[in-house]
Amino acid sequence: MEIGMNLPVMVPGLDRDLILEWCQRIDAGPYASLAAGERITFPNPEIMVTLSAAAALTQRVRIFFNVLVLPMHNAVLKAKELATLDLISGGRLTLGVGAGAREEDFRAVDAHFGRKRLAQIEEQIGLMRRVWAGESVVQGAQRLVEPLPLQPGGPELLSASLYPRSIRRAARWADGIAGFSFGPSPQETHRAFEAARAAWKEEGRAAPPRLVTSCFFALGRDARGQMDAYLQRYLAFMGPDAVAKIAPSVKTVSAKALRDVVRQFADLGTDELSLVPTGSDPDEVKRVADLIA
Repeated sequence: MEIGMNLPVMVPGLDRDLILEWCQRIDAGPYASLAAGERITFPNPEIMVTLSAAAALTQRVRIFFNVLVLPMHNAVLKAKELATLDLISGGRLTLGVGAGAREEDFRAVDAHFGRKRLAQIEEQIGLMRRVWAGESVVQGAQRLVEPLPLQPGGPELLSASLYPRSIRRAARWADGIAGFSFGPSPQETHRAFEAARAAWKEEGRAAPPRLVTSCFFALGRDARGQMDAYLQRYLAFMGPDAVAKIAPSVKTVSAKALRDVVRQFADLGTDELSLVPTGSDPDEVKRVADLIA
């Protein structure tokens, strides 16, 4: 099982120096990927700009969008941006896409928060793959939408799917799934992985799904307090009752707990566990590296 590390993009106070330090430490460590997720109405840096900077600051790790909320974006423009990023990164891009659950993010960018977002994603992915294959997507146009991605046909595509219905649909177009678990819960993740394996088989896919999941962690001083403060801030949109229910279930606030999670998820056949920091201290990168060594 590979281990990935997210940038602390959802933690307040992130600046140029911290982004540089985190990127350099992740690239120098035992990590397979450097990841970030997308939010709009939140004090986090914009994902495309941030991961473009990460691509330029690193040499080795894959650049992983663990969730890009595709229905908020124009598919052709996003295909061009991502192809450019794949070029800049030297073909290290992995793209996880999701339907999004925060209506305020859609409203902020004047996008429609419709009920058929999963179907919309399928249509968008089909269009983006045509762009990446070098096909014309504009009737009567004299030129293609370029550059083409360095990876032939485009980057690896993962579906940020958590539930059986979305996982079944993902089997039509994705290379795998990129889930998330708060606890994290091995049982919950096992069910998602089994659903993906079954869906890929039903679709007659030749290759099995790539199975990726992620979870929060905190290992520094006052790790429990750091985790609780992070959850209260990040999950505020769900309301105080939901936060109060979720927070006690998140156990990855010690080296032992995180080590146990790594072992449990390896036993599930996880291809990659992507860890999400809840603080901005770059020493967290070394703490995890020492733990998984």
